[in-house]
Amino acid sequence: MNSSPFRFDLLATSDPAARRGTFHTPHGPVETPAFMPVGTLGTVKGVDVGRLRETGAQMVLGNTYHLALRPGEQVVAQLGGLHKFMGWDGPILTDSGGFQVFSLAERTKVTEHGVTFRSHIDGSPLELTPERSIAIQEALGSDIAMQFDHVVALPNSAEAVADATWRSVRWAERCRAAATRDDQAQFGIVQGGLDPGLRRESAAALVKLDFPGYAVGGLSVGEPPAEMYAILEQTTPVLPADRPRYLMGVGRPEDLVEGIARGIDLFDCVMPTRNGRNALVFTDRGPVRLRNLIHERDGGPLEPGCPCPACQRSRGYLRHLFHAGEMLGPILASIHNLTYYQRLMAEAREAIAADAFEEFRQRKHRSWAPAAPSGERGA
Repeated sequence: MNSSPFRFDLLATSDPAARRGTFHTPHGPVETPAFMPVGTLGTVKGVDVGRLRETGAQMVLGNTYHLALRPGEQVVAQLGGLHKFMGWDGPILTDSGGFQVFSLAERTKVTEHGVTFRSHIDGSPLELTPERSIAIQEALGSDIAMQFDHVVALPNSAEAVADATWRSVRWAERCRAAATRDDQAQFGIVQGGLDPGLRRESAAALVKLDFPGYAVGGLSVGEPPAEMYAILEQTTPVLPADRPRYLMGVGRPEDLVEGIARGIDLFDCVMPTRNGRNALVFTDRGPVRLRNLIHERDGGPLEPGCPCPACQRSRGYLRHLFHAGEMLGPILASIHNLTYYQRLMAEAREAIAADAFEEFRQRKHRSWAPAAPSGERGA
């Protein structure tokens, strides 16, 4: 990777397996561990790029399937690429459309060649193959392009999981062969369901393809958190230490901390914004449901010391916004949640640098008890 604009510098480690690093990209460095807000259609819902940068976000995520449908990758390319299109000058990662094979399963037909979707907008057909997915991502101009993979629900039959896993490996080979841009890194995606052996085999096969980075996919799709953690413990040791590791679509604060403890560097999820739009906000004392009557006359902030604009208002005011149907409520709650996630990542980086991650991990779990709602993934 020395001649590439992409480089991952491993700066520090801390027990049990936490890593502090810097991932260099053409649009700037990303300090890891890092959380990427989801901007499926070229926007993080309700948050303009100025406010998004103020949350501490370093890299954002867009989606191949959705942008191919609206407005179309050629429109984005003609308007200067995804960075200029959305006004974000930092790094961008694009998901390949593989997750939509799972989330829109009733609208898909999967073959070895690729996947045919019936658009969720108007029912029109969209074919995604490994080659087509990479071509779309190259037209979008993201810094990181994800390989096209086959995601299935969990739990599932051993046959279905193995079939999707090895198809994903074959598609990874085709994605690598299809790439033409030197300024776009491609990440491979480890599949294998909840089978530790299959996960290790998938990872080993992808490592032979020498991707600039590796993702762990196909989790947070129905399995209990403990099973996800066990799979991470089996998977990350097989991945190269000098490449970034990305856990896809996992977003509870406790899952982020547990992912970091098992060697993960990058995360994404819609949870901060989706929950924010529904009046649930995250704090160091656990989740707060702003619609609850207890907040009606509360003059205190969501979280003392938080610099976000939501925390410059009272809980009572924020509750009022939601009950009045004012759009400012979801916007402020989303900004707070994104800020909270970025603060959590910054604290984790500091703890790893000080070789005190385990203490940080235990402190956070004590403060969050009881646990937050289940994770979410999607647009």
